[in-house]
Amino acid sequence: MWVIYISVTLRQRALHEQDIFQEGCLTEPIKRMSLVKPTLQTRFHIDFQWWQQNDRDWRVYLRSNLCPEHQRLFENVLTEEKVDWVDPETAEVQRVDGLQHLLITHCAKQKDFITQQSTLVDAAFRIFLANGNTPLTASELAEKLGKDPVMILRTLSGTRVYKGIRPCLD
Repeated sequence: MWVIYISVTLRQRALHEQDIFQEGCLTEPIKRMSLVKPTLQTRFHIDFQWWQQNDRDWRVYLRSNLCPEHQRLFENVLTEEKVDWVDPETAEVQRVDGLQHLLITHCAKQKDFITQQSTLVDAAFRIFLANGNTPLTASELAEKLGKDPVMILRTLSGTRVYKGIRPCLD
């Protein structure tokens, strides 16, 4: 009896969320986290909804990742300007946050953007910033960071979410 009730309740909730999405109240449907255990081939990315759901200020954290020159230039700028960014590999045009664009086109190219002293989570986060949040596997992150892929997988797939880095839901 409970199984039927739970199933019906979840289906009704999903239909309600779909109705809200179609009416234009939400920008996108709510994604549920999977209970499947990530593997070395699971792709990860920065989940921006996590930042919103956990009352984290994305822009403050973006600013902290700017190079020192741009931190000084943007210390009093409060606008959330969007700019067009063209992915150099796919030629896909995306609207991105102006600060993110600055990080991608300038700050991420600085030699000290990711250092040996960077924590694993900070370094992974900065890689996702630099690549426009293109999903990567733990093995691909390991190649870029020179770290053990199993350690990266254990860190990013644990119960705690670090800086919004989560498995992709595809």
